Amino acid sequence: MDDLREKCPWDRKQTIQSLRQLTIEETYELADAITEEDWQGIKEELGDLLLHIVFYAKIGNERNEFTLSEVITGISDKLVARHPHIYAGVTVKNEEDVKKNWEKLKLKEGNTSILSGVPVSLPAMVKAMRLQEKAKQVGFEWENKDQVWEKVEEEIAELLFSLVNYARFLQIDAENALERTNKKFIRRFTRMEEEAMKNGLDLYAMTLEELDSLWNAIKHKQE
Repeated sequence: MDDLREKCPWDRKQTIQSLRQLTIEETYELADAITEEDWQGIKEELGDLLLHIVFYAKIGNERNEFTLSEVITGISDKLVARHPHIYAGVTVKNEEDVKKNWEKLKLKEGNTSILSGVPVSLPAMVKAMRLQEKAKQVGFEWENKDQVWEKVEEEIAELLFSLVNYARFLQIDAENALERTNKKFIRRFTRMEEEAMKNGLDLYAMTLEELDSLWNAIKHKQE
């Protein structure tokens, strides 16, 4: 990184603002690799993210804000402080106790709300899950999935938020599930286009009934 900042015109020009969007894209590329359980891809994307971490640390050092060593020391100290059940003799019964302690410690560190720390720019689906998970730490949680579904029916105007909550209660990653559905739709629709072309059909000229019939045929073949 020292060499790149000195010798490469592109790298020398970068700022934290110019890197921001690229970092977001790299994070989504890692998320895609995780969704596909592509371990080679995960390894490569982790490398890309590591590059960004080193890049930000280099810029921080240039501006006398922080060093990479300080970044690493900071997260190490935070992990020790946030795990008193390992480093300070605190007793916990299960992972839920760990999460509750984590949130309590964050409040002591200066957070003004249990919901603090949820990034404003998170995708809405991910944000909904994180908000619900955090609210759960203070007991603001349903006892069983039937209660959650009753709330879905009761609050139809807030349907999506409630469905995310239901999915979370079933331990389903709603964002990941939706992305898998997106990918499935892309595969099926692309196959439908290929099938239509092979049979000399024009999708634009086909009726809804014909399109639906072709879609169902593709779906049955892929299942």
